[in-house]
Amino acid sequence: MEIRGGIKAGSLSVLVNCRGEGKLTVSVEPVGLSFPLECVDGEVSSTFNQLDLKSDRAHGTVRVTAPSRVRWAITVGR
Repeated sequence: MEIRGGIKAGSLSVLVNCRGEGKLTVSVEPVGLSFPLECVDGEVSSTFNQLDLKSDRAHGTVRVTAPSRVRWAITVGR
């Protein structure tokens, strides 16, 4: 997913919820943020990460990789 308007200096937060058995990985480029979340069948797993960026990036993308049996929701805020 493209981050419309790019990534501005300041706080960038990423909240992910998932359900279903498997490992989910989130990456944010070009800032180099990447983190995993182990998802569990029958319950919701969550994680929250926040970065404080010193400079703007003209473009930004968030990528979620997970097995098809994993359902997920993501919120990205700045």
